[in-house]
Amino acid sequence: MDDSGSTVPRRQLGRYLRELRENAYVTVTAAAKELEWSAPRIWRYETGQVSMHPNDVEAMCRVYGASRETIETMRALARETKAHGWWHSYGEAIKDWFKLYVGLEAAASRIRKYEADLVPGLLQTVEYIRELIAIDQPGLSEQERQAKVDVRLRRQRLLVRAVPRAPQLDVIVSEAALRRPLSDRSAMARQLAALITASQRHNVSLRVLPLDAGLPRWASVGTFTMLDFPTDVREQEPTTVYMDGPCGAVYLDKPHEIRIYEEAWRSLGELALGADESRELITDIAKEMAHET
Repeated sequence: MDDSGSTVPRRQLGRYLRELRENAYVTVTAAAKELEWSAPRIWRYETGQVSMHPNDVEAMCRVYGASRETIETMRALARETKAHGWWHSYGEAIKDWFKLYVGLEAAASRIRKYEADLVPGLLQTVEYIRELIAIDQPGLSEQERQAKVDVRLRRQRLLVRAVPRAPQLDVIVSEAALRRPLSDRSAMARQLAALITASQRHNVSLRVLPLDAGLPRWASVGTFTMLDFPTDVREQEPTTVYMDGPCGAVYLDKPHEIRIYEEAWRSLGELALGADESRELITDIAKEMAHET
């Protein structure tokens, strides 16, 4: 197996190629015959086991009737499958619509999130989302803003989906993020109430890292997400760490990288409040916010 470079882009490329093939109602056997390849070769590509040459990607896309834009994006992602690490920069070679992280998130069986500054995206209310967008991108039209809100809300649906089974979401959020209010403090109080409701779902664990908890191990890493993937598959995908910012996102999946973030997550867990204590603290902060309006 070719294990050079990051597995993140090739795994996601494989997902998109499989999706294109299935949407075109082309079987693996039919695709192999058309391309004059073996069926196992297509299976290895679709499961992200090997890096791909952009020309092979294009050949597959043409068989599936993909658009020129899709082909160019797939070729760009194929080039990244040979990189030693991967930095995904928004709006450049990989188009904005090609939402790599959303694909990874949707495939994960467990999502672990440490949030230092904001309410985690999967648990944000519409009011919270809209204010974040307005602050970060004030020049957007109302239609553009609404489109961004819709994307976030669509992502949140994965927590309640039935098939495949909804992932487990384990969140540790800094108390500071909960005390940082929206311009409308009553809206922030509603956001905190929504967190309490979400924390009562069977597949959501929400814990607060109190301000007086002290420093966790690897405190310098800041906000991060860890994605774990299903174990009941032939080739289990490795845990992937994701971090993003206004200019792009970094994905880590090497064993030594994962070890560091596992240590950070374990340390955060040792310092965070339990689930019940966290709900009590969130309730108290929500009452403070409500009284200040």
